[in-house]
Amino acid sequence: MISVEEALETILGKVPILEAEECDLLDAVDRVLAEDVVSDTDIPPFDNSAMDGYAVIAADVSDTSESEPVELVVVEDVAAGYVAEAEVTPGTAIRIMTGAPMPRGADSVVMVEYTQANEDKVRVSRPVKAGENVRYRGEDVSAKDTVLKSGDVLRAAQIGLLAAVGRARVKAIRRPVIGILSTGDEVVDLDAPLAPGKIRNSNSYSLAAQVIAAGAIPARLGIALDTEEDVVAKIGNGLECDALITTGGVSVGDYDMVKIVLERLGKMVFWKVAMRPGQPLAFGLISGTPVFGLPGNPTSSMVSFEQFVRPSIRKMSGRTGLGRVEVEAILEEDIKKKPDRRYFMRAVVEQRDGVYYAQLAGPQGSGMLRPIASADGLLVLPEDATQIKAGEKATVQLLHPLED
Repeated sequence: MISVEEALETILGKVPILEAEECDLLDAVDRVLAEDVVSDTDIPPFDNSAMDGYAVIAADVSDTSESEPVELVVVEDVAAGYVAEAEVTPGTAIRIMTGAPMPRGADSVVMVEYTQANEDKVRVSRPVKAGENVRYRGEDVSAKDTVLKSGDVLRAAQIGLLAAVGRARVKAIRRPVIGILSTGDEVVDLDAPLAPGKIRNSNSYSLAAQVIAAGAIPARLGIALDTEEDVVAKIGNGLECDALITTGGVSVGDYDMVKIVLERLGKMVFWKVAMRPGQPLAFGLISGTPVFGLPGNPTSSMVSFEQFVRPSIRKMSGRTGLGRVEVEAILEEDIKKKPDRRYFMRAVVEQRDGVYYAQLAGPQGSGMLRPIASADGLLVLPEDATQIKAGEKATVQLLHPLED
């Protein structure tokens, strides 16, 4: 039996970063850029107004006030997308909308809130400085600037920046395809009758959801019966995936076939990790494909996914930050555990006045889904700990942002 750190280091050492592909811009959301992107244009491409108001010469309104406004002649209106024909000269102004190009002669914009229009004239009651409320050409991006670099994660703002520089397609690390295979004579599909002794195939759905949340594509491969022949056939169907997850069949029972098949078809690297839940966890390679043999109990399989499969998916995707965000939380109850294994306990987490607090999300049985469905994080209790008292701090892996 190896430690959590040893298991993760071993797995990550055998999981490759996937190749890049060219894709449409919106297909690249939350993926890792695989090229440097250089702008071919200035952004903005021209000087423009940052506000609705009046384009003026700042010197014309330098002495204005609410009690003694300056009156200017309005010579034209210009909307965004159009260019003013007239020139702003001393004593004149052009009514301008946000984003419209700055007219010739104007050096600033008075916000409409500080003006009062009257037919072809406008009264300005507040002075402006030269350049005020003007967005200058290239102030955001200059032509030939490298706006994004290989390795950047493409979130909404990065996608917007790519669109602004005219990139409809980019090279990004492709999304991993992860096969998911449930095993066990007792497991049935959701639409099958729930006969005595049978359970629904919830693992396939929870793991597929975790795969999607990690940025990968799930390939659900169905259910393998507890025979070596069926496990071999179904695993073979998943070897074209970038990695394969199985659930069940990795313990020490007579019907635990996944471990047997791993040893027969490929190379088993390990099959026990010093953690709870999730101690029976097999990892190996079959024809170069990483195979994760997760436990059959639903919470065990989800916790094991978080510790080992999710970081692997993120590495395959080109990410550098592989683990969940961890915080220190104050425990609100006493917790006891056995030594020699690391515990990952399902916890409800709250933040009050900038401080995190955690308590257990109910019973901690590895076959129970409701507690992990209620949990915000996994309370990580070290191997050598036997009791953590209320008021003490412990590490929590956040499973989602707390505002969710």
